[in-house]
Amino acid sequence: MNRALVYRNGRLSDAQSGSVDFSFLSSGGVVPSGHVLLIVPGLVDVHVHLREPGFFYKETIATGTRAAARGGYTAVCAMPNLNPAPDCMEHLQQQLDLIEENAEVWVLPYGCITMGQKGRGELCDYAQMQPYVAGFSDDGKGVQDTDTMREAMRRVKAIGGIIVAHCEDESLLHGGYIHDGEYAKLYGHRGICSESEWKQVERDLELVRETGCRYHVCHVSTKETVELIRRAKAEGLDVTCETGPHYLTMCDMDLQEDGRFKMNPPIRSAEDRDALVAGLLDGTVDMIATDHAPHSAEEKSRGLEKSLMGVVGLETAFAVLYTKLVKTGKVPLEVILRALTDNPRRRFGIPENEGDFAVFDLDETFTVDPDTFVSMGHATPFAGWQLQGDCIYTSVGGEAVWQKK
Repeated sequence: MNRALVYRNGRLSDAQSGSVDFSFLSSGGVVPSGHVLLIVPGLVDVHVHLREPGFFYKETIATGTRAAARGGYTAVCAMPNLNPAPDCMEHLQQQLDLIEENAEVWVLPYGCITMGQKGRGELCDYAQMQPYVAGFSDDGKGVQDTDTMREAMRRVKAIGGIIVAHCEDESLLHGGYIHDGEYAKLYGHRGICSESEWKQVERDLELVRETGCRYHVCHVSTKETVELIRRAKAEGLDVTCETGPHYLTMCDMDLQEDGRFKMNPPIRSAEDRDALVAGLLDGTVDMIATDHAPHSAEEKSRGLEKSLMGVVGLETAFAVLYTKLVKTGKVPLEVILRALTDNPRRRFGIPENEGDFAVFDLDETFTVDPDTFVSMGHATPFAGWQLQGDCIYTSVGGEAVWQKK
């Protein structure tokens, strides 16, 4: 007999398998007796790169959403790093058509903040795109000009939208490509200082005070950013943020001379990692997003300095968090699940649909092998990790979109 844990509305309930209908698993592999199964209403990732249109050699909507289903996700929000970038309704429609034709889970795209997603210059027509997008982001580019961000916030506030900010002051980068910390100093790498992130967050929070715009910070990586957001929330500002599994479980001394450890922002110090975990525990960090960013094998084969920034994460996220945070007693399972389900749904207005759910075998152990990934991207810092808590079934609208055999 298997024990079943059911997560709903922020709570875990315990039920014996006899009171839970597992008939949907009947066509798949047999779950070993005694294993604990976790049933959740589908994970939500508000920060993924599906690479289509424009970069189908890295990932497609079909492969990216299949990878999401493999990881237990039933809904994802797609970033606008595309060609053409979704900076107007005509360009956005190309993406929407591809989503309708090829997506295996629910996909809600972002519109751009600036035309061409340049982080500066002309602003987009937000009202035109608002009914079709999760929010507005120039992910990959911080909006460098204060007046540009102020006006963007004013316009997005007027239509009830949300700014989803990649915070990066380019004047502070100085050619860096990993965290400006101990590993960079030991091995002679150019570092990215923490201030390049938190200084722009600080600026944006001042603009939120001025405009009243809803505001969300992408991929938080520094302890200073956590503290700024903590204070902003205490002040009553309408602010949320996300961090990623790699920032919660790794530090810069875990890096290796391999492009699979290169992402933006970089994995930072142990102090930053611990501050992020503390922020997750006290509610400062609202949600966990993978920033799933696939590249080709060649683009990730150039070492830390020259590889493109970005790693994949949809297929490993839950197991990494469960193994490294829950099993070690650092974070309760309910906190992880709120950050993966309830909080992103609430913030971005993503409904919990009937027939959307995922099942994890909490006792199933596996070794992360990128060659088995559904995603076209294989660059992950978790390669070779021994993890526990594999997704064995994902349903969208009552139809199986993933089942482990």
